Amino acid sequence: MKKTLIITFFALMGISAKAQEKQETIQWMSFEQAVERCAEQPKMVFIDVYTDWCGWCKRMDQSTFANPVIASYMNEHFYCVKFDAERQDTLVFFGRQYVGNMRPDGRRGSHQLAQALLRGKMSYPSYVIMNEQMKALQVIGGYQDAKQFEPMIHFFGDEAYKAMSGEDFIKEFKSEL
Repeated sequence: MKKTLIITFFALMGISAKAQEKQETIQWMSFEQAVERCAEQPKMVFIDVYTDWCGWCKRMDQSTFANPVIASYMNEHFYCVKFDAERQDTLVFFGRQYVGNMRPDGRRGSHQLAQALLRGKMSYPSYVIMNEQMKALQVIGGYQDAKQFEPMIHFFGDEAYKAMSGEDFIKEFKSEL
């Protein structure tokens, strides 16, 4: 009997470990990949505009974006993009060229596309929700825990923004967390 309990215990531990290994994570892609994928198969786009030095950006990655309910929903409804606001390359988007900027003191400045996406309000983390035609619908700033973040992504992912206000949507929203 004791041997059976020990075997059962370790079998359950193995199942639990496999379940944790398969825990869904957000399938991040580059901005360029999202543009390409949208052209092939239109889907809404979620852009996480971050910087390497931003502590709240890292906390979003470790908590909210790591939540399996959030990750599953985002993967299903959005192309998810990580966009370093201080990247130093050049991008072409809708026929316009955007470049990374160096500041006079030699430090990296914000990329012109980050400036355009955030409408000049350079705050991190910030999130841009785009429709299937890659037109910005909303810019949201600041850290949000999973409970705060979930209704916001559903508001756009479920296309409720087309029919009701955010306040009305939140009143009716049923959380999966």
